[in-house]
Amino acid sequence: MRLCLVILLFVSGSAFAQKDEVLHRMNRLHRLMEAADASTRSFLHDSLSYGHSNGWVENRQEFQKNLGSYLVYHSIKEDSIQAGVHRKVAHVRFNADIDATLNGTRSLFRLKVLEVWVREGRTWKLFARQATRR
Repeated sequence: MRLCLVILLFVSGSAFAQKDEVLHRMNRLHRLMEAADASTRSFLHDSLSYGHSNGWVENRQEFQKNLGSYLVYHSIKEDSIQAGVHRKVAHVRFNADIDATLNGTRSLFRLKVLEVWVREGRTWKLFARQATRR
């Protein structure tokens, strides 16, 4: 009985730690996007599908190329964050207020966002993202 309790505590503690790690990676990625920092690459899966609320979809290379030039993120504010982890896959849903300049026009986007993260080795990477207007 004691062994079962120890295993249950370890597994549930591990799940909370994984969720915290994903949320930390998400937050760090968003701050790097605001800074148009090239190190965002280490947060992105090679097969990234990054969907915007206007229907525009970028792969990893396009995302990297457009970040800070065609698309400039001034601020990304998340709230109502919900996250779940299942083995090597995590999903994060949140509402976002994104202040960004797209092709020279600055706007405030109020979005609902879903991000899917996958674990590669010891690191969580953004695999897919889709946004819709609120």
